[in-house]
Amino acid sequence: MAADGGEPGTVRPGGRTARVRAAVLRAAEDALIEKGFAGLDLADVARRAEAGKTTVYRRWGTVAGLVADLLQDMAERSVPRTETGSLRGDLAANARLVRETLADPRQGALFKALIAAAAGEERTAAALHRFYGTRIAEWAPVVERAVERGEVPAGTDAAEVIRAVSAPLYYRFLVGGGPLDEELATRAAEAAAVAARAGVYAPADTP
Repeated sequence: MAADGGEPGTVRPGGRTARVRAAVLRAAEDALIEKGFAGLDLADVARRAEAGKTTVYRRWGTVAGLVADLLQDMAERSVPRTETGSLRGDLAANARLVRETLADPRQGALFKALIAAAAGEERTAAALHRFYGTRIAEWAPVVERAVERGEVPAGTDAAEVIRAVSAPLYYRFLVGGGPLDEELATRAAEAAAVAARAGVYAPADTP
């Protein structure tokens, strides 16, 4: 466990330790893309990062601990939300960001490896859920602003609206096949905005 009681590797370092962490996490990305979670090995990551094997084992402890730290780092480095002044514009910006990430050759391959790993490893699944929770929390305020402007009903579930934007993109990415193009992103954002305005994500009226 980390010194603060968190997952191994989740203490935020500075100086030389920060440089080692960055090198190790980059090496972990490379290894995940090339070999997948099943082929991820701390000794191999240490070699790729030109870091001491003892340092890597002491800091991260396990492959799952390393992946948890990688996901935390990805969340910290993610692009902040865009606020355009309208729900439609904000959701379109979110959809474009998701599409660009998944369509990027490196990032797309990395996400596929992480999602596959989460399907079979409990700690990795928990780390991935935290990652997406962080990203949804980053974008949820655009829906809350839309409620304040009267664009969508009071009580609209902001997190569900944001999930609805990315869901078609992830389905195409993981299951459906076909291009992750701008048309798909535009359609996903528009569908979520229309549904939100119609009250789909607000509590049903009670008698």
